[in-house]
Amino acid sequence: MSSDEILLAVDPSLRGTGYAVLQRLAGKVRCLHFDVIKNAPKLSIPGCLLEIHTRLCDEMERFQPTVMAVESVIYVQSFQTAITLGSARGAVLLAGAKRGLPIYEYAPRRIKQAVVGRGAAQKSQVAFMVRTLLGLTMTPPPDAADAIAVGLTHFQSPPSALQGGHVQRL
Repeated sequence: MSSDEILLAVDPSLRGTGYAVLQRLAGKVRCLHFDVIKNAPKLSIPGCLLEIHTRLCDEMERFQPTVMAVESVIYVQSFQTAITLGSARGAVLLAGAKRGLPIYEYAPRRIKQAVVGRGAAQKSQVAFMVRTLLGLTMTPPPDAADAIAVGLTHFQSPPSALQGGHVQRL
């Protein structure tokens, strides 16, 4: 892994996909941009997936990331929720794969553990910690903060764990 890289980190969701662009330069991480792709409740599922894919492709064109990190699937009790979340993740993964990026996935508990120090941390704790760790002047919205946390987790992972092909689950 290069000491100078730009990472697109994503927390997929159909109605509120958080994303962040982080740069690690000479060992120091900074946040270049973060946002949430908010899809209206009346927008169809295919419309939401297209919007997620299009926005992420636009951001990749703008920031030229060298790697992508994505939050992996969370445990849900509803079969329908799992399918919907999986569809949103598919739109995200497709955008990264089209760009030829190495893609790494991180479990939600691992992300919280890496950023907050406990795997059962609340969203507000994650948002507070990413603001503190990166010296941000404002607290990011929860979905964007989760994406930033995905990116921080990626940068904290040992290089030996990051070698391999596309869509590496860690």
